[in-house]
Amino acid sequence: MTETAREFDIIVYGATGYTGRLVAEHFVREYGGKSDGPKWAMAGRNPAKLEDVRTLIGAPDDTPLVVADAEDPASLDAMAARTRVLITTVGPYQLYGEPVLAACVKAGTHYADLCGEPVWMHRMIEKYDAQAKESGARASFSSGFDSIPFDLGVLMLQAEAVRRFGKPAPRVKGRVRKMEGTFSGGTAASFKATMASAAKKPREFAQLQDPFLLCGDFSGPDQPGGLLPVYDDELESWAAPFIMAGINTKNVHRTNFLSGHQYGEEFRYDEMVLTSPGDMGKAAAKAIGAALKAPFGDGGPKPGEGPSPEERENGFYDLLFIGLYPDGKSLKYAVKGKYDPGYGSTSRMLGETGVALLESDHPGGIGTPGAILGEKLVARLRERAELSFAPED
Repeated sequence: MTETAREFDIIVYGATGYTGRLVAEHFVREYGGKSDGPKWAMAGRNPAKLEDVRTLIGAPDDTPLVVADAEDPASLDAMAARTRVLITTVGPYQLYGEPVLAACVKAGTHYADLCGEPVWMHRMIEKYDAQAKESGARASFSSGFDSIPFDLGVLMLQAEAVRRFGKPAPRVKGRVRKMEGTFSGGTAASFKATMASAAKKPREFAQLQDPFLLCGDFSGPDQPGGLLPVYDDELESWAAPFIMAGINTKNVHRTNFLSGHQYGEEFRYDEMVLTSPGDMGKAAAKAIGAALKAPFGDGGPKPGEGPSPEERENGFYDLLFIGLYPDGKSLKYAVKGKYDPGYGSTSRMLGETGVALLESDHPGGIGTPGAILGEKLVARLRERAELSFAPED
């Protein structure tokens, strides 16, 4: 079956889960009733629940429903063969993701997920990247809050740096200035699964510490730590470790690697959370650092759970990227998003990644949003997901 002959443009797999439902809502809201929008379907393992979700989100009664189960490879193969793009929210991916990715790679179907599990990603790249290149399947891991705003924030800062100074910045700081919202239950489950696996396998623990884990055989310069509270003289604020830095930094380096090192082979990058100046800022930074030793504990959100519509609506984030040069030149670039990052904004970003994959002419292979989609995805996020990307004076 050729790509142009496929029944659907996009299938949202996991639509009966909390985040998957929000992705489906995004398609109803942005493309419902529009003849020029993608032809999309909802997929999951329980047809009755799919019907309930279709009614709940106000999707048209003729919105197609596809039954597939991660434990039934034949159903996944059949699903992948029917669509040009498959969006999956069914995680943790190290438990449920490989059969879905394998089906897409085999069928030449483009793929997007919310994975923040670097060891699994490393394993999938080694196992399926060459096959994806052969089949033409474009796979975009980490297509939500981890790691799109960070990956694309660095990409856009470096594009601005080249315009202003003729060359990319060799050192970039990523800083979370403000954020209101929650991490998803899927993020919490993925983090716990990753740490549980690493605790049993020392090699995986070492891989989690490697900033170039997703960069093949390339190993770049020593990177800033970001694991301890520090005072940032340039920003006049204390900074604390950021829980998502461990995945975001690896994706930023992979984007650089896949682009032929457009940021340079000596590129250095870190991410932290800004608190405030003075003793209160220092205390807050230390408290955040201590909390990250067990970020979710035995509680935290469960997969399928999430905030109320009001909480999603009132969430936001404000990220700052600072490009630094040895001669003292610098520039700042901001990425800001409406809605709570783990759900409201993530669902919009994942949905638009799926549409951008439809429109891309990038070769097949397992990449990153920055490497595969780049500024075209930025344009979609500005138009459809209420993100802003802009330099700051």
